Amino acid sequence: MKIRTATIDDLQAVAYIESVCFPAAEAATAQSFAQRLKCYPNHFWILQDGTQRVGFVNGMVTNEENLQDEMYDNAELHDENGAWQMIFGVDTMPSYRRQGCAEQLLRHVIETARNQGRKGLVLTCKETLLHYYGKFGFVNEGVSHSTHGNVIWYQMRLTF
Repeated sequence: MKIRTATIDDLQAVAYIESVCFPAAEAATAQSFAQRLKCYPNHFWILQDGTQRVGFVNGMVTNEENLQDEMYDNAELHDENGAWQMIFGVDTMPSYRRQGCAEQLLRHVIETARNQGRKGLVLTCKETLLHYYGKFGFVNEGVSHSTHGNVIWYQMRLTF
């Protein structure tokens, strides 16, 4: 398995992976991914098994301390010199789940953010995943203000 940063050539693959990982109301669109890949490809990490893309993590960098819904669809809000690495999604193909793929990606993203001198990382997740992200050092800050996909999200933060 190899982790690399994404390019526009990955667009169809990541849009497909997203579509099998999230319900339609929560999934990012190919158009949104295209903007993200244009504005911050170095904050879009792909896990490959040979030539097959099996998962990814992506998100912008910003000085905003909290993840806001507008960030998902407005890649122009990215600030390469920002303090916080946002995580918009942790996607793993179903056939590769429970094999450490998401963990490998997250540890890589955390280390990258640390090496870049960020204050830390912020993500939102459903209640069932609070324990999972907690094992990486993320702290639950409670229910977020997000209305993304009309579900309840919890904001979690890992501060260096």
